[in-house]
Amino acid sequence: MTETNPELLQARLDKLRQLQALGIDPWGGRFDNTQPIAEIRRLPADYFREDQPGPTVRAAGRVLRYRSAGRLLFLELWDQTGRIQLMIRVNKVSETEWKVAQLIDLGDIIGVDGELGKTKTDELTIQVTRLTYLTKSLEPHPKDVFGLEDIEYRLRHRYLDMIYTPDTLRRAQQRVTIIRTIRSYLDRLGYMEVETPTLQAVAGGAAARPFITHHNALNIDLYLRIALELHLKRLLVGGLEKIYEIGRVFRNEGISPRHNPEFTMLELYHAYSDYRGMMDLTEGLILACVDALYPTRIIPYGDKTLDLTPPWKRVSYAELFREYVGCDMADEVKVAAAARAEGIDTTGKEHAVLVHELFEDVVEEKLVGPVFVYDYPAPLCPLTKRKRDNPAIAERFELYIHGMELANAYTELNDPITQEETFSKQLAGLSEEESMARMDRDFIRALRFGMPPAGGLGIGIDRLVMLLTNTPTIRDVILFPLLRPEGAPPGR
Repeated sequence: MTETNPELLQARLDKLRQLQALGIDPWGGRFDNTQPIAEIRRLPADYFREDQPGPTVRAAGRVLRYRSAGRLLFLELWDQTGRIQLMIRVNKVSETEWKVAQLIDLGDIIGVDGELGKTKTDELTIQVTRLTYLTKSLEPHPKDVFGLEDIEYRLRHRYLDMIYTPDTLRRAQQRVTIIRTIRSYLDRLGYMEVETPTLQAVAGGAAARPFITHHNALNIDLYLRIALELHLKRLLVGGLEKIYEIGRVFRNEGISPRHNPEFTMLELYHAYSDYRGMMDLTEGLILACVDALYPTRIIPYGDKTLDLTPPWKRVSYAELFREYVGCDMADEVKVAAAARAEGIDTTGKEHAVLVHELFEDVVEEKLVGPVFVYDYPAPLCPLTKRKRDNPAIAERFELYIHGMELANAYTELNDPITQEETFSKQLAGLSEEESMARMDRDFIRALRFGMPPAGGLGIGIDRLVMLLTNTPTIRDVILFPLLRPEGAPPGR
């Protein structure tokens, strides 16, 4: 959209002054006992009749349509639950209220008291008997009340996008339902919700590039957290046995349909469990969210449907690698050959790194799911306990649905000696950004005091919302995704 026409801005300011001249506060005040429009629409209503008035209602919201028919005005009122038509007759309101009604612009917020009924065209309508001005909109609103077409404009003006694009508001409301369901589900199972620091001295718990900031009073550099893991595990050491956190996480990386630098994670830990216990929990938790939104477990996804009926498939990393890459992941010669055939540079890279890159390039896109992929190459999992009968394999799973990783879980490594070794090892061929080779000595010390065996789980809330609201890009499920400031030059 282009810059606002100065004449339109001035016209709204003129109406503001006229309201004030009438003794009306254009910024309103308290307006109690309103009924959501959705509830009003469910009330019984008949055609308007003088001898048989309909239900008395009170509503507040934003004006999205305005049509004058002489001594009769028709408006459309919107709140977060729906829309309804208003009818204002010159003989049903006071003289001042009628003058006020002439000064209403699209986007203004008003409150009304009136009678609910139907017009001759069967339109459910509130016939206004009292009009209360609540807020004047000084900026002209979009004319297209059925949705904003310009994606860039929508993202930069999310407040308008929520008003005029029904899917945006729907997703925001469904996101709230999903997070409430997660909390309720975990609370019923005895998990405690906790909070851990956002500013951290060591950027640990994940393979990611952190954001760096500076604390002036202490004169130290700090990092915005890239994961919740290491502080939650400290709480396991402290005796909290079932804990979770839903928190904001920050990673100084690229932006894509599945990645935003600031996102929301659920991480939880259960003492005396393991990664198979986390599989059961993950399936139950996500299905609870599905049940909160849909009457069935077969849900829309793009132009297809997704069947989430349990039990979900469970298959090992090695089986999938063999099926789609065509060789055993332990065979270094064949893995290197397969990597070169896929155009992967093998120079100076350790075997586990090549396996990882082949899995990402060849296997992931084929994982329609839902499928739990378990037992990962141990060098890729420095925070994970190894299998007792095969230390080359880590007890880890990832949940994939339509090629998108949705959850990641471990049997947590609680051996401080092994943990210190894995934190010290940088895999050849893996960039520093993709490595967890960052020593957090206080975390190692905490492990040395004794952390119980445990299962741990992480779920990307934004990706879960994408899946369950049938949304293809992460920026449409985050209310305010990161954007380059208006007028700023392109980045490198």
